[in-house]
This record gives sequence, structure tokens and C-alpha cells, in this order.
Amino acid sequence: MRGILILGAGRSSSALIGYLIDHAPKEQWRVTVADRDLGHAQQLVKARAGAAIAVQADASVLEERAALIAKHDLVISMLPAFMHMDVVKDCLRLKKHVITPSYVPDALWALDGEVKAAGLIFLNELGLDPGIDHMSAMRILDRIRREGGRMEAFESYCGGLIAPESDTNPWGYKFTWNPRNVVIAGQGGMARYIKDGEYKYLPYHRLFQQTVRVSVPGFGEFDGYVNRDSLKYRKHYGLGEIPTLLRGTLRKAGFCSAWDAFVQLGCTDDSFPLELRPHATWEDFIDAFLPHDVERDTRSNLAHYLGLDLKGEELAKLDDLGLFSKQRIGVSGLSPAATLQHLLEAKWKLEPTDKDMVVMWHRFRYTVDDLHQELQASLVVLGQDQIHTAMARTVGLPVAMAAKAVLNGHISGRGVLLPLLPEIYDPLLDELEEHGVTFREEEVEA
Repeated sequence: MRGILILGAGRSSSALIGYLIDHAPKEQWRVTVADRDLGHAQQLVKARAGAAIAVQADASVLEERAALIAKHDLVISMLPAFMHMDVVKDCLRLKKHVITPSYVPDALWALDGEVKAAGLIFLNELGLDPGIDHMSAMRILDRIRREGGRMEAFESYCGGLIAPESDTNPWGYKFTWNPRNVVIAGQGGMARYIKDGEYKYLPYHRLFQQTVRVSVPGFGEFDGYVNRDSLKYRKHYGLGEIPTLLRGTLRKAGFCSAWDAFVQLGCTDDSFPLELRPHATWEDFIDAFLPHDVERDTRSNLAHYLGLDLKGEELAKLDDLGLFSKQRIGVSGLSPAATLQHLLEAKWKLEPTDKDMVVMWHRFRYTVDDLHQELQASLVVLGQDQIHTAMARTVGLPVAMAAKAVLNGHISGRGVLLPLLPEIYDPLLDELEEHGVTFREEEVEA
């Protein structure tokens, strides 16, 4: 039997584990789910009767990690992205294939030659975003090129949101994936894209101010803000001369203008520990980032400082979080971002019966025989509950299906790979459609 090791059983792993267990008897797999939290891993394994075991392991410990990897043929790393390099180095040394849903860092690209020489597949960027976005875009781009089209613009947005029936707070948001990544989103570098042939650079402090409205058929309008680096995908997508290329993230309309208040205050800074008085309240937390003002209360001071309407939607959203209350924070010594995350994890918790929603939207503008054309493709996937989320389905299923393709010899390439070739994206997208992950295409008058 061929062995598959899953490292990490977090929020996005339920569909991945379920698929592998369901297919294990036919494919002759033995599946191992390794996580620090043995009880959680066991819960996910027991939800599906089949050929899988859960083990407790600390993937940050070399000896534990390597011992598990050595016993399997393929490793799926669902660990935080910063841990992937340790995993892939072990897999290279131990001659094991590896799949991750995460972006490829430069350090991993540098191993491409060694991975090829070892005859291994290190397949990455294979979740939702990145992952399904790449595959769906490449399928349409390749089709346009086959039909003689010349690309003029490609825009792509994706967001993990909350389904309308579970939308119970003014922000229209609950956590369906790593909360830390949501709080610090957009940090770490200048957002770069190209618009009408001109390079554009967007610093973090303006990121949530310069948004666009994206309309998705049947689900209304969303805010879209720019991802950090859209330009690197010109080469990957074969769009080296395209005048407009932009990738971004979706939030419910109105989210970004309220989130910008946190950015402008400095509440999302993760670089230093806060020093507040003992038993500090959430009002103290906000007040710590405002100019001293003895004439205004904290709420009015914030509105005055940021130029917000006291009766506007932004202040209403901050009110909903209790940020002007006398409630104690309950934690100390954390960074502003981690302190804010502590609050949001309580306020934006996905309840057991809540349904999440994944939304993806592409726009292709191109010419064929000098005629301008526009095609929009949208994807909406709804979750079932707190465990069986749309996020878990759209992140985990592509990874699981790719594992089957690798082990069955259906991928001819070797080295550090992305899912950009038809031999990878065609069968995966076709099978995803069988699981309800289906794009709706619409031709729009250009």
C-alpha cells in the first residue's frame, strides 16, 4: 500500500482528509493524519470510517517530522506556510513527493534543480487562492489563445466570506481560516500591479482605501482590495505583455473602509508588545493609539482623528466589536495585531451551524480579429457547517485530487511545480465540478 502523510489538521483539512479516506480502499492507500492536537485529528479521522490513523506529532521537531515522512510515499503539508521549507527539505532528502496549498517562496524555487534530479514532484499553490484561481484562469486563458485572442486585461479576486443566511454581524465576516493571516493581511511589502500599461504601487496604509466594487451574479457587490504582488504571474500565466494585470481579495461591501480605521490607528501592527495599564479595557486599547484629547470621549476622538461620521457605518462596525466599552481585554503583553485578533476570534467565531461562502471572480478582456471582448467567470461555493466549510472544500479537495494524480503517475513533470498545465488543471477542474465547485461564465459587452 502507498502511504500518504498529512501534516496539520487545521481549519482547511476536513474535506482533504475525507476525500483521501473515501478513496483509500480503491486506491490502496494508507492515510496518516499528524497534528499536535491528537483529539482534533482523531475527530476528523473518525468522521469517516476507513483506512486512516491519527497520530500526535510536533512537526517543528526534526526527529518527529522526519520519522513520519520516512514511512510514507507522499507528504501533504497543511502546516503554516513558514514551516513548509523544513518539510520540503526533509522530503528531498528522504525522496518523497510533497504537495502544499501555499505560495512558493524563493528558497523553494532554488531547490527546483535538485528536486528534478531526484525525480520528485513538489506541487504547490494548489488550494483555493492560490490554486483553483490558477487552474480556472489558465483553462480560460489557454482557450482564448487557441481561438486567436490577444489578452488586454486580466483581473482576479477571491474571498472567504460568510453565507447570507449566517451573516449576523455588521462586518459580514467570520473566520473560516487562519485568523492571524486576516489581521495582518496586506503587510510585508508594497502591493504591485499594472493598469493600462502603467505600473502601480500601493502601500499598506492606503490598501483598504483604494478598493473596487466587484459584482457577482446572484450574490451582489463586494469590496476588492489588491494583493501584494500581481506582477509575478505575468510569466506564470504567459501574459508578459499584458497592459492590465491585477489580483485581489474580496470582502463584503463596506468592510474595507471600516478595517482601514484599524490600519490608520496602528492596531494591526505586529512588531512590538503593547504596554497597557493592568485590567485595561477595549476602550483603553483604542485610546492608546489616539492623540490625547480631554474634551472628547474615545469614540468621538477617533471619529475626529480619522474624519469619520459619528453616525456612519464605520463607527457602527467598531461599536459592534465593543471597542469603546469598559470590558477588560483579558490578555496582556501581546502585539496590537495579536490583541485585536484575540477580540475578533471571539466576535467573528464561526458557530456550529454557520455556513461560510467562497467567492471567486475573474475578468478577461481580449481582442479577436480586432473585436474587443470581455468574459467574466465567477465561482460561489457554500459550506455546510462549522467543520465542513466551503473553505475546507475548496482548499482541501484540489490537494487531495492532486495527491491521487501524483501517486497514479498522471503528472509527467518533475521539480517544483504549479498547477498551470492542462495535464494538471483539466482533470482536477473536471473532478471539482463533480463536487459542486463550478464556474459560471458570462460574456459581457465590451
